Amino acid sequence: MEAKRIAVLGSTGSIGASTLDIVRAYPDRYAVDALVAGNNIDVLECQMREFRPRMVAVEKEEVASVLRHRVADLDIEVLSGVDGARACAICPGTRMVVSAIVGAAGLVPTLSAIEAGKDIALANKEVLVAAGELVMRAVKKNRVLLLPVDSEHSAVFQAMAGQRNEDIRRIILTASGGSLWQCDRQQLCNAAPQQALAHPNWDMGRKISVDSATMMNKGLEVIEASWLFDMPVANIDVHVHPQSIVHSMVEYIDGAVLAQLGVPDMKAPIAYALAWPERLPLELDPLDLCKLSGLTFYPPDNERFPCLYLAYQAMEAGGGAPVVMNAANEIAVAAFLREHIGFLDIPRLIQEVLQQIPNQSIATLDDVLTLNAVARNKAFNLIQTSNFKRSN
Repeated sequence: MEAKRIAVLGSTGSIGASTLDIVRAYPDRYAVDALVAGNNIDVLECQMREFRPRMVAVEKEEVASVLRHRVADLDIEVLSGVDGARACAICPGTRMVVSAIVGAAGLVPTLSAIEAGKDIALANKEVLVAAGELVMRAVKKNRVLLLPVDSEHSAVFQAMAGQRNEDIRRIILTASGGSLWQCDRQQLCNAAPQQALAHPNWDMGRKISVDSATMMNKGLEVIEASWLFDMPVANIDVHVHPQSIVHSMVEYIDGAVLAQLGVPDMKAPIAYALAWPERLPLELDPLDLCKLSGLTFYPPDNERFPCLYLAYQAMEAGGGAPVVMNAANEIAVAAFLREHIGFLDIPRLIQEVLQQIPNQSIATLDDVLTLNAVARNKAFNLIQTSNFKRSN
């Protein structure tokens, strides 16, 4: 069997590293054509030397220049910027692109890969949040596979296998609650970045860990699920499930609920997307239900964690609202991690940006990119005001 050639967008992040773990375990099944990373060239250089891709791309040209010098002994093209990421995403001969760049930065290369006829293993939820209609239209036009990598969407995908869409009553996405779920409002007001980053179950990147703590991650997943499974957001519910064992559920019109369970390890959904419709043997700890003290579920608390509610509102408003919401969230999370704003300022800033930018229709990728830039600039400027800027 010929090895499936893949490109990994976001190779130095947690999803990218786990993807390459699977490639390492199955060298006869997978080969790496291209890698895209931010600016972590120490890790990227190690990946280049091990997997020998044909090309790589980093965020900045000055970083690419340093990397070219360090890997001068390798016959690997080193590119930079959006054009470099796009070139890697459409690398000739590549069959599947793992889209794991965090944030809206993943949109252009992912959409380019779809238009080039590449199958997509999607771990970047912001791609569908910002441009769901454009992306799904391109998927249909180019007849490519779009397979979910997020554990929740992979669970839904598996629970829907062999079923009729018209028989679905609702999708139930589970949420761990993040690291601050048990905190009261005063504790949330004083929460430090280190607390938000300390996820109890999952090993995730910094931005996603904060999104988990605010529940925005689940809001983004609601929007992503709506596009992936052609389901109105009114038919997508969220249950907080602290054990992170039930990854999501699908309820059918006869009352049956199909759930996908597993240990909280991203290698499982990544491998499922890479190998679909097959499954790969993985060396993960087996799920031992007898050792669990119980599986519990709670409704989300929109008063303490309003980001989830803001996501529902943005999707229901349609047009450019999800673009604005996502852009404002990216700026807010970055500011919180730099300790420029407080934890509870994140939803407050998102709401303020949504209120100040009139909603508008989205017809093209340029519309998305322009509105994304406007919203990011608005959020950045608001942070500089005395109303948001944290005193030292």
